[in-house]
Amino acid sequence: MRIARFTTGEDPMYGIVQEKDGRDMVYGITGDPLYTEIRPTGKIHPLEDVRLLAPVIPRSKVVCVGRNYAAHAAELGNEVPDQALYFLKPNTAVVGPGDPIVLPAYSEEVSLEAELAVVIQRMAKDLEPEQVEDVVLGYTCANDLTARDTQRGEKQWFRAKAWDTSCPIGPWIETDLDPAALAISSSVDGETAQDGITADMLRSVPELIAEISRVVTLLPGDVVLTGTPAGVRSVEAGSSIDVTIQGIGTLTNPVLRRTSL
Repeated sequence: MRIARFTTGEDPMYGIVQEKDGRDMVYGITGDPLYTEIRPTGKIHPLEDVRLLAPVIPRSKVVCVGRNYAAHAAELGNEVPDQALYFLKPNTAVVGPGDPIVLPAYSEEVSLEAELAVVIQRMAKDLEPEQVEDVVLGYTCANDLTARDTQRGEKQWFRAKAWDTSCPIGPWIETDLDPAALAISSSVDGETAQDGITADMLRSVPELIAEISRVVTLLPGDVVLTGTPAGVRSVEAGSSIDVTIQGIGTLTNPVLRRTSL
């Protein structure tokens, strides 16, 4: 099931994306699927007639893992850490499909990072890996944009990772998906950058979620980013980034730099 958050020009709402007669349609549902039972409203919209939004705005946090693919660590000249390397993004970093990525004024080298994102459905603490499936609503595409020059110059990654619009997610949440071996790729203006598979993760989704839950309580709507494969590259204003994950779809965002008036 594909759960989308969308607008037709009015207040945001949720819907289920399904194909009908060869055409993708959005079937409206009541409430928020994180908290309420999924019930149809009876309203149906062609997908092309709605504006898709970030499928979830984290109530609390986005938890990210660094260097979870050995080849990505190596391409940046880093060792694979003995312990998983975690950091946070605020919910102000989150934007949806089609929303612009606004490059931060203090960076001249921003790079893309295609990632599988996990959406948490219920409160979770001190999980074992075999319990993780019970707390996951589903999966979506994410782009962990990084101010690489800033990251190199500081030990903390706040400025490098947490800036507004640095975490596009979408286009929807796929609830019926095995994350173990999915093709994951990114491209800039149609030119392939990354081409990997989630089977190359050093720590699997269940391992990551379980370990994170021993550090912090995960809340409904929290999002966990699971690392990026090799092939990251810098992006420039005026370009367009695609992140594609098998079984989910493609997240597309334009890149711009705000100019002073």
